[in-house]
Amino acid sequence: MSSQRFENKTVIVTGAAGGIGEAYARALAAEGANIVVADLADEKGKQVAADIGGLYVSTDVADEESAKALAAATVDAYGSIDGLVNNAAIYGGMKLDFLITVPWDYYKKFMSVNLDGALNVTRAVYPHMTNGGGAIVNQSSTAAWLYSGFYGLAKVGVNGLTQQLATELGGQNIRVNAIAPGPIDTEATRTTTPKEMVADIVNRLPLKRFGKPEDLVGMCLFLLSDEAGWITGQIFNVDGGQVIRS
Repeated sequence: MSSQRFENKTVIVTGAAGGIGEAYARALAAEGANIVVADLADEKGKQVAADIGGLYVSTDVADEESAKALAAATVDAYGSIDGLVNNAAIYGGMKLDFLITVPWDYYKKFMSVNLDGALNVTRAVYPHMTNGGGAIVNQSSTAAWLYSGFYGLAKVGVNGLTQQLATELGGQNIRVNAIAPGPIDTEATRTTTPKEMVADIVNRLPLKRFGKPEDLVGMCLFLLSDEAGWITGQIFNVDGGQVIRS
């Protein structure tokens, strides 16, 4: 396997200023990709982009014009787009509330980023995937199969969106898949989920440890690569065995 399998490829990673998105961006850059870091955390995002020789574009994935500006800036810099990772999400510090009681304005904002954001950015980006097609990876979660309130509902939506977009874009040789991580040790998880809850979750995992962002990188790179050229519309659990599906 070539260590430069993404040479001359351009990939946008949303939410790449930290956590899982940053791990994806750094790994892709290490294998030769031109990386566009799309985030609202400008200082951190610019630093990540500078570290990997990429481009930072301040982006609100929930805003149509911002998504279009992201696509335009990428094309201006690199000519076309080969890959997209829809990773951006409201997660760190999110409200822990029930569907039936969460404030409606917060719920709508949450969904506009965690679900609609993936569609919004895809709509802006796919017309520029002109080098014989492209690959899109959406960030789902095992929360889609477990009770997780509006967070889980958003990830159920991401799974459905992945399958629908795979069908709509397959004729243009654009593949769309999703990764469903289990519990991952990020700053966002540490600030959102109580420690005792995390400990209980980890104890129930067959592999008995917290996941790391690096545990997800291999699947992301595989799905974006030509090696996955006949895979689309699939959701891949990378979760230490948390959810075992038949």
